[in-house]
Amino acid sequence: MPEIIPNLSGRGLRVAIVRARFNERVGTAMLAACRARLVELGVAEGDITVASVPGALEVPLALQKLAASGRFHALVALGAVIRGETYHFEIVSNESAAGIMQVQLDTGVPIANGILTTENDEQADVRSSVKGGECADAAIEMANLSAAVSKPMTKSAS
Repeated sequence: MPEIIPNLSGRGLRVAIVRARFNERVGTAMLAACRARLVELGVAEGDITVASVPGALEVPLALQKLAASGRFHALVALGAVIRGETYHFEIVSNESAAGIMQVQLDTGVPIANGILTTENDEQADVRSSVKGGECADAAIEMANLSAAVSKPMTKSAS
């Protein structure tokens, strides 16, 4: 039975990152970790595009525009939604996640969702650099999986 083996080679891949500026410190740490990991995986610096938007609710539209451009093999969403004292946390968390998923499914361009949703600043700080690197891995693996699945089938020898 054929198996698609995870492939973390970023050589020749173009990746765009959309970073929400709200909770700037966390987003900046995530971006640094993501960029460093993409380069480790073989993505050329010149093949990484970064766009910033005001907050998590603006991320899906930026991703949609980037996906529609046809210029990128994968996208990454970075940011942080930190719980406050109002219901706004749930709205922003849920709607940004739903928007990101919708863009991915509508366009077929893989998107690594790195919008952290945490209870407090300390949790966000601890997770920021780890999540940035994890998103780079997910973006590259899914771009390679998409390419492998999109290859035309050849007749197997019987």
